Amino acid sequence: MGANAFLTGCKSDDTKDRKTFDADDIAYLNEIGETILPATATPGAKAANVGQFMTVMINDCYEEKDQKTFKEGMNKLNDSANKKFDNGFMKLSPTQRHELLVGLDKEQKEAMKTKKDGEPAHYFRMMKELTLLGYFTSEVGVKQARRHIPVPGRYDGCIPYKKGDKAFS
Repeated sequence: MGANAFLTGCKSDDTKDRKTFDADDIAYLNEIGETILPATATPGAKAANVGQFMTVMINDCYEEKDQKTFKEGMNKLNDSANKKFDNGFMKLSPTQRHELLVGLDKEQKEAMKTKKDGEPAHYFRMMKELTLLGYFTSEVGVKQARRHIPVPGRYDGCIPYKKGDKAFS
């Protein structure tokens, strides 16, 4: 009896209304991520598939109010693109995408200054944080954007640093 009660507590609640994402949403989030972390000498956020990472994190780790803010934010971002450039985000040039996201980043910084406890973060802040987390915890981010040492050697607290060196992962 006790074991059954314990194990039923481990089952997920399938009846919960989950905010699902489709393949178009993932592609859209990948493009947002790629604008935040574009490919340069190293692969960008799209190579790490941060769109897929974001959807998993939002569905599995965020509270319902944050999920709602994020999903509505995806629409707001596209609406902002339509207002500013008369085109959806996916049809904008890389320069226009960058300009739009720089403006949203300024907006989220201002919104975070007046945010009260318990209120969800600004949607663009969530997107930016998840892009960075998804990228730098992915295989691409760890092995190609940083200096990866799979098995650490001895500790050396004083390593010479040259400007432009990658951080260790």
